[in-house]
Amino acid sequence: MKQHYIFIIVFCWLFAFSGKGQSIRKNHLEMTDYEKAELVNAFYLLREGPDLIDDLADFHMDFFNFDNTEDPTRLDIHFNLMSEPERDIFLPWHRRQMFEMEQAIQDINPRISLGYWDSSTDQSVNSPLWDEDLMGSFDENWELGRSLGSPGGTLISPQSLANLVATTDFYEFSNDFERGRGHASPHIWTGGVMPTSASPRDPVFYFHHSFVDKVWHDWEEIHQGSFYLSQSMLRYDGTYVFDGQTLPLVNPNDIIDTRALGVFYAEDQLAELDNYIVSNTYNPVEYFYYQYRIEAGDNFIVPAGTACTFESVNEIELLPGFTAEPGSEFEMKIDTETAALTGKALSRVPRTKNPFDYIADLKPIVWEEEENDDSPVILAAFPNPFTEKITINLDKNTDCKIEVFNMMGMLVKEESYQNTNSIVINKLYGLKVGVYVVRVTDNSGKLLLAKRVIKL
Repeated sequence: MKQHYIFIIVFCWLFAFSGKGQSIRKNHLEMTDYEKAELVNAFYLLREGPDLIDDLADFHMDFFNFDNTEDPTRLDIHFNLMSEPERDIFLPWHRRQMFEMEQAIQDINPRISLGYWDSSTDQSVNSPLWDEDLMGSFDENWELGRSLGSPGGTLISPQSLANLVATTDFYEFSNDFERGRGHASPHIWTGGVMPTSASPRDPVFYFHHSFVDKVWHDWEEIHQGSFYLSQSMLRYDGTYVFDGQTLPLVNPNDIIDTRALGVFYAEDQLAELDNYIVSNTYNPVEYFYYQYRIEAGDNFIVPAGTACTFESVNEIELLPGFTAEPGSEFEMKIDTETAALTGKALSRVPRTKNPFDYIADLKPIVWEEEENDDSPVILAAFPNPFTEKITINLDKNTDCKIEVFNMMGMLVKEESYQNTNSIVINKLYGLKVGVYVVRVTDNSGKLLLAKRVIKL
């Protein structure tokens, strides 16, 4: 591959602003030996301090799912669609979890970022993902108990993944993704702690959930339809303290775009950086590193008083729409320092044994929905957009309740119906023009429909 680069530096002093971090996440197959070694180093080093890995795993266990408890109001992380969309935070919670982990490893080395495991194409137990220089050493040293290729964990095919991303309704996409082969199967396939609520103990969890996050990113880029009724998230509600620091309040609707966290996904040897403003909130220099081609343009801005570096092993190009303002510090460079290193030449922290505390009742999760569901099926919900009323047709008579929420999550209309297969929500002309969420539940509380609608 040709080597082409531009090198620009404008010197200034640095400030810190509220905003984002930075990273280019790439398929683990596109990571350099240097990135692999440094990322593995970081995972080992994190367990020598306050142990963020163990803390995230414990939190994940403590708040995994409360559907079967005596207190159904307790907040949790998983399985809230299709029954409880007002509690759903699955995708944004794990996005913020990936960001918390990535910030921790960038405190150790700002050049590195999380990789992702594309389980739709990378399905071999002999994949480089499981080599000793990447995920391999953790299995024995941390006593994770992996059993790669475990029965019941059939990984998703590329076509099935494409069909999933083509799903137009967000709630349907998110629910099918979480419970199905796209998200659940890699947990089961890996075995050990991965199919349990303690799955964040295994570093491959972060490679898997980075891919989960990428799939959501790809869906949102196409459909632009993600929406959450919840205004905050467990752990990220402004009250949780780790290592003496209170984690910030995060509204899931504020991180629907990965750029809100400074995260970009590269694939097929290309990283496209666009529609982003450098802020240096978490790092004094925002560092975007990728082995292959980096393109930056279309409103990628480095403001005065900020610092940003692009580094590639091969090629960088600035496109129309890229701006490095006067008074900013911007650098582009080709990595010749680490590119020629081999695995044996890299500095490594000791791969020491450090097993987790044993938990006696750690059991595999039942990921799939129950079969033989005889709940009514929505045949049609129209019109959308609406002006005065919405009609919803079911395939059988049922008792049900409808609720209409505005975009702030406030309930603006509620009605109940008995023994009907046609629901007509009347007198909606008084609602303000805008976007609403309609929710229909049966008499057992099971969600039949959650749909975004537009009032004209």
